[in-house]
Amino acid sequence: MFGLRADGKKVKDLDPIQRIIPHIMSARHDSQNLTSYDCPCEPMDDFNEAQEDADYTYMHLLIAAMVRTFAKFPRLNRFVMNGRIFMHNQIQVSFVVKKNLSPDAPDALVKLSFTGLEALPEIQQKIDDAIEANNNIAANNGTDKIARLLTMTPNFLIKLLVGTIKLLDKHGMLPGAIIKLSPFHTSLFVTNLKSIKGPSIYHHLYDFGTTGIFMSMGKESTVPVFNRKGEIEPGKRMPIWITTDERFCDGFYFVSAMKYMERLLKNPKLMMEPLEALTEDVAVLHGRKIREMAKTA
Repeated sequence: MFGLRADGKKVKDLDPIQRIIPHIMSARHDSQNLTSYDCPCEPMDDFNEAQEDADYTYMHLLIAAMVRTFAKFPRLNRFVMNGRIFMHNQIQVSFVVKKNLSPDAPDALVKLSFTGLEALPEIQQKIDDAIEANNNIAANNGTDKIARLLTMTPNFLIKLLVGTIKLLDKHGMLPGAIIKLSPFHTSLFVTNLKSIKGPSIYHHLYDFGTTGIFMSMGKESTVPVFNRKGEIEPGKRMPIWITTDERFCDGFYFVSAMKYMERLLKNPKLMMEPLEALTEDVAVLHGRKIREMAKTA
């Protein structure tokens, strides 16, 4: 309430256009931008072949690249709620784990938290541990338990309870314990359709929660590409289709961040060492300095 939330800090040092845009486009589905990236697979395959004791999937590499990108471009880790722009307290990534490869198998929603300083092996381990803990029918994480508890009630009561949760979330009154378990309160949501040999899709953004970026990985394919000599040759490409909330990050900043992500995916070796320091969100830092000056004045 009053701009305070358990999962983020309000960004105060905004120009007038940035401040008014969330009121012009009040819903996340009304603020979606779509883009795509045909990710070259050869650099990732070559990197994997050079590893002696690890096997990094494309999903490991994409999530690691985005965690590092959030750390270097912190404005990407913002979200909009109730007409205000906030900075996430941490970098979080959500994804779906299929409990087994069958049409009738249920899904498990998983959310992982990162500082942004992690190296690729640590990120891989976190992802693998989460998948292993959730990829069987009997497994139940906190999200599963809350969903089951809500759906034990009659339909009209489910609607009332979900509506109450949304209202509390809108005004910053949703308990941190619920936010911690919610996969919809996250920096990034990834869907790995490649793992089921499916095509990439432009996934919508949820109006509930804080997800501002959704990435979809599709099955890779062989396509004609130009080499450095200007000759056409076969190339292996994985489609990554991206949906973003345009309200918290300007186009120039977002494109710069995506170019950095591309650089990491083309050279995953850059992620093998921990990041030495985080880049601070300038607006949040500036606002903090203003408040500190006001206290000492």
